Amino acid sequence: MLFALTTAFSAHCQLTISGTVRDEEGNPISGIRIDLTNTYFVTNTDGDGRYRLAVGGSGNYTINARGAGYHMISYEVTLLDKPLELDLKMNPSLITIEEIQVSAVRATEKTPTTYTNLNDAQIQRGNYGQDLPYLLESTPSTVVTSDAGAGVGYTGVRIRGVDPTRTNVTINGIPLNDSESHGVYWVNMPDLASSTDNIQVQRGVGTSSNGAAAFGASINIKTDNIEQKPYAEIANAYGSFNTWRNTVKAGTGIIENKFALDARLSRISSDGYIDRAGSDLKSFFLSGVYLGKRSLLKANVFSGKEVTYQAWYGIPEAKLQQEDEAPDSLLNHFYNNYYPGGLYETPSDSANLFDSDPRTFNYYTYENEVDNYQQDHYQLHFTHRFSQKLSLNVAGHYTRGRGYYEQYRRNEEFGTYNLDTVFTNGDTITTTDLIRRRWLDNHFFGTIFSVNYTNTKNLTILAGGGLNQYEGQHFGEIIWARFASQSEIGQHYYDNEASKTETNGYIKANYQIRKLNLYGDFQMRHVDYSYLGLDQSFGDLIPLEQEVRFTFFNPKVGLMYDLNNRNNFYASFAMANREPVRDDFIQSSPGSRPRPEQLQNSEVGYRFRGQKCYVNANYYLMNYKDQLILTGEINDVGAYNRTNVAESYRTGIEIEGGYMLLKQLSISGNLTLSRNKIASFNEYVDNYDNYDAEGNMIQDIIPHINTDLAFSPNIIAALGLIYEPVKNLEIGILSKYVGDQFLDNTSNQNRKLDAYSITNLNMNYTFSKLGFKEISIGLLVNNIFNHQYENNGYTWGYIYGGQRVTENFYYPQAGRNLLIRLTFKI
Repeated sequence: MLFALTTAFSAHCQLTISGTVRDEEGNPISGIRIDLTNTYFVTNTDGDGRYRLAVGGSGNYTINARGAGYHMISYEVTLLDKPLELDLKMNPSLITIEEIQVSAVRATEKTPTTYTNLNDAQIQRGNYGQDLPYLLESTPSTVVTSDAGAGVGYTGVRIRGVDPTRTNVTINGIPLNDSESHGVYWVNMPDLASSTDNIQVQRGVGTSSNGAAAFGASINIKTDNIEQKPYAEIANAYGSFNTWRNTVKAGTGIIENKFALDARLSRISSDGYIDRAGSDLKSFFLSGVYLGKRSLLKANVFSGKEVTYQAWYGIPEAKLQQEDEAPDSLLNHFYNNYYPGGLYETPSDSANLFDSDPRTFNYYTYENEVDNYQQDHYQLHFTHRFSQKLSLNVAGHYTRGRGYYEQYRRNEEFGTYNLDTVFTNGDTITTTDLIRRRWLDNHFFGTIFSVNYTNTKNLTILAGGGLNQYEGQHFGEIIWARFASQSEIGQHYYDNEASKTETNGYIKANYQIRKLNLYGDFQMRHVDYSYLGLDQSFGDLIPLEQEVRFTFFNPKVGLMYDLNNRNNFYASFAMANREPVRDDFIQSSPGSRPRPEQLQNSEVGYRFRGQKCYVNANYYLMNYKDQLILTGEINDVGAYNRTNVAESYRTGIEIEGGYMLLKQLSISGNLTLSRNKIASFNEYVDNYDNYDAEGNMIQDIIPHINTDLAFSPNIIAALGLIYEPVKNLEIGILSKYVGDQFLDNTSNQNRKLDAYSITNLNMNYTFSKLGFKEISIGLLVNNIFNHQYENNGYTWGYIYGGQRVTENFYYPQAGRNLLIRLTFKI
């Protein structure tokens, strides 16, 4: 139906703008993006430098041409009653050549894969100081979560239901995912959005070439481009939960056509929606550039320091439903979970549980139950353009991370900390209260490179690779104990070193045959991971000395067909392989070690670009082999480790589009309808009524067939409206709906997150006064209808006394809350 409507609509558009784009020497340039301002028209020049835009009718238009390595140009044109032939000339620019830095991981209009781009204006429009994932909330198939409930502190993002450890993230083409956990901790990079020029979110395997494989999505971040003129900016925001953001930015512009320097300093703090879930975040970003005749050398240094009170525990279901449940429900939870002390004998525990607000309860009461971490990033990029056809990008990087999380623990056994039992005055003491810190001290460094070749006709080749090394030290220390046994200040009760080497090489090619574009992308990746020493797993110290090696081949092929300059179709098939994460290794023996996961991803899509509307629609099928999931099974080292399931899949339809209702009013939205299933698996449940002859508990086994994958809603929808009632005033409304999500893989209705919908309002007014280039006032009201909802959680359970006991925990999100922003630019 979409195809029929848009094709019929195109038939009425007879007027065209066409021409050839050439360089300063008269050679045609392929791959230049051509678009018209205030329309959705966009196309790319072909191998002969030709472009053609069929427009909606006569009138005045602004035509823009842009491409990596060339100055952007714009022309005002008037289209009357006949086609317009307009040839364009573009001059080389080293300022824009830095786009080559991210070309290895980016998709373009000619890439047969599914993606969404966010430009600088869209990013800064929503940048009030919340973590970067909140800027992605309007993109298709996306769910954003926050432990503290208000978007500052620990946040996460799931795309197509896939958890963050399976999402590949790069900054300027350099991998960001932690080498061991594969996670990305956005709290370590506060206010990164203020130094971000654009973001591309790819869904599925995509084109990721650096770092761990994408098993659901890739998030590719490009930091700020070079500014030609000097500038300064001060941005401040304040809002609910005593949230503050203070940002200062400045840049020299280009000095003597050779040098440029940009800097940013930020501080963000918030008390959080959840009790005691405060954050104190600091960061800076520094960038220096040297421009040669054909070369660009750019150094980026950025760092984040966070101190965040822990809100990891979540809120028990019995507490969250305290007003609705039977009075003894919370009491049962209190005794079932062995809260220290008797009822109200330890006020910091029992009073906190029973008397705190049901939606903001925080299990932790120790005043310094914090995560304290700093991460420093160093990047050096060199880009050289040999000719219009050939360019080179080489980058070196180093990331230094160190920090700990601190915990107050009660009645801990000495043996857990490699300490001796204490004998005093005839008493035998085997446990103690203590405060511990679990440290991570790591180094990640390496190099990536890519060579871009375009024959200016119909062939583009990109070849590259990378070599990355990770060195990490994990250790724990006791900083206070009621009974210290033989421990010393600063003594490590476990110590483990890990080393991981990752190499990859790839080659990508686009070949254009008239209206058909063929795409191939082939990557080889090798991983060598070793770890030794002592680590702590489920309260026990376990010896580690293992080494694993993997070699993966990740092919991607596809095609795209341009029906005309408005309509095209694409289809692709990609395969990705991924090694297990650190916990999968340390919580298993060589005999129970899980196998790598494999994903086979098919995408079929259609794109339409009109003057007032656009539509992207695609069908996806993500078939998993040996996907790792939690089943509750205890392995041969006594750990509840993840296990491989033979068959599982995600399949669905994604539609996104926009329409300009009026010159001042536009509407956009997206819809995902999906099925996310596991063919079959066995659930294991601890049964405290059943023990073998040796006193070992025997788990009950419950088979499941065709169940839903956890945290994978079947419906995700978003609808946005942008209205400009007067000049320089923009009002944006975004409504989001997320369907039911299960907390585990059993499709049990008693273990799920209910569907929810929220609406956010964003208003921005910009003007020039008092000598400032720009003054901007912004208001962001989140959840304007004050809907109570939870979008993350976990579950566990057991059998006791012949009954199945289930403990669900949730992370409530804030009700109506607001942020106000004031920005000055000179």
